[in-house]
Amino acid sequence: MAHRRARLTVFGRQLLVDRVEVDGWTVAKAAEAAGVSRQTATKWVRRYREFGPAGLEDRSSRPQRSPRALAEEQVGAILVARHELGLGPHRLAPVVGVPRSTIGDVLRRHGLSRLADRDRPTGIPIRYVRERPGELLHMDVKKLGRIPDGGGHRFRGRGHGTPRSHRGYDYVHQVVDDMSRVAFAAIYPDERGTTCAAFLREAAAYFARLGVRIERVMTDNAKNYVASGAFQAALAEIGARHKRTPPFSPQVNGKSERFNRTMLDEWAYARPYSSNNERLLAFGPWLDHYNLHRPHTALGGLTPMEVLVNNVSGNHI
Repeated sequence: MAHRRARLTVFGRQLLVDRVEVDGWTVAKAAEAAGVSRQTATKWVRRYREFGPAGLEDRSSRPQRSPRALAEEQVGAILVARHELGLGPHRLAPVVGVPRSTIGDVLRRHGLSRLADRDRPTGIPIRYVRERPGELLHMDVKKLGRIPDGGGHRFRGRGHGTPRSHRGYDYVHQVVDDMSRVAFAAIYPDERGTTCAAFLREAAAYFARLGVRIERVMTDNAKNYVASGAFQAALAEIGARHKRTPPFSPQVNGKSERFNRTMLDEWAYARPYSSNNERLLAFGPWLDHYNLHRPHTALGGLTPMEVLVNNVSGNHI
């Protein structure tokens, strides 16, 4: 697995390989541009030739064999005891005969480490998910530096004639439905309150076409949301309440944060772009793919739009 200070991400590996396989660079030259050794560059080129794009993904560092791993029977006993007794690792240790640290590891792996995340009468794990589409929308803005014509340093490499003129920023405004994860996003030249208000009206119209009424909108405490009369007027116009995240708690708006990360990985930095306009043109098709075709692990492998369509009854405009 790539560590936090790794020289090459999956994008960087693809860029290195493209320079060798498509642009005809030597491995040594591509390695120098990427800031890695020739041996490292050779490894990724070899993996690409053998496995294709899948060969550039991170591999698990987990060993193939773990002879000292806890037996499945013991893992099952821990989970059953947790479910039936509702106790923490300290009190479960003498019950199941396993060290409390090991019990803690098992509970974390199975998403059961917090008693607050389970329904106390039944012991069933629960997650923070709203019951119906439109009940809560997460809203945020992501600022992206514009790509100069001919490509930026991600496309051409640093120190190889990359233009250094500042071309400003694009602002990706987005909302994500808490229940279905359906996302609506648009790119604007700024993040002023009036722009946020215009985007909110556009988002409300989009969800209205899907038969969804927006009830609440969650944002952080940025001035373009909380101190903007235009944004508050837009909320009143669509009949939605404004929910604000607690200070210094971005995880509360985590579905927007997760969407931003997915957007960067799968669109903004997914491949080299030769111009900013090329990246902008790719945004609409990617967003359609996200909503209509991309399986979501938190949705049991369904797409956001499948979940929305199956649950939209009763919330029509």
